[in-house]
Amino acid sequence: MKLHYIQHVPFEGPAAVLDWARERNWESRGTMLFERDPLPDISSFDMLVVMGGPMGVFDEEDYPWLADEKRFLKEAIESGRPVLGICLGAQLLANVLGAHVQKNIVKEIGWFPVSLTPPGWESPIFRGIPATFEAFHWHGDMFRIPEGGVQVANSEACPNQAFTWNDRVVGLQFHLETTRESLESLVSNCGDELRVEAEYVQKPEVILEEGRDYTSMRNHLFTLLDNMSGCIR
Repeated sequence: MKLHYIQHVPFEGPAAVLDWARERNWESRGTMLFERDPLPDISSFDMLVVMGGPMGVFDEEDYPWLADEKRFLKEAIESGRPVLGICLGAQLLANVLGAHVQKNIVKEIGWFPVSLTPPGWESPIFRGIPATFEAFHWHGDMFRIPEGGVQVANSEACPNQAFTWNDRVVGLQFHLETTRESLESLVSNCGDELRVEAEYVQKPEVILEEGRDYTSMRNHLFTLLDNMSGCIR
């Protein structure tokens, strides 16, 4: 089986997603849009993961490749393959599916709990994931739920934390793929956003403090990807 991922910036890569692929003996390849890599043929992969990034869904003037990416995502969705979007990736999927993407009321950056909604408890994609769990967040925007989609998770700071569409397209506003190394890279490159006093923006020393439970997040990610891989036709 073959996993493909789309990466928007050099400091926000697939991290633990690649650990899952290795442990499941999947081949994995990536498209680095920041290096102007061409997008792959849809037939070349079985599952697609779309990573995050500091740009917005509508920033096509500054990032013209966004227009091509949206067309590609539409094609990937229509092909019937499972597609996972993380943060910006989730917002792009929601937009492609016709939903609005907007500024969230507050920025949410740091370690905060996420709760499944009642439909999330019943979702086959979220089977085996706890009703409430801690996840890492770094976002200022939020997607609306696409028509035909299901809101499956929320948080205190953000009402739409995750959606599913046809039980094979999944958008996560939060980051389960985060590792200690990937988080250090993110803080190093986007640390300016942490220089504010805000209820849902943690300081770098809090974000990077020892003892964070990366293992549980990794396990939740693996469960999610295992469930999604069961959707492959």
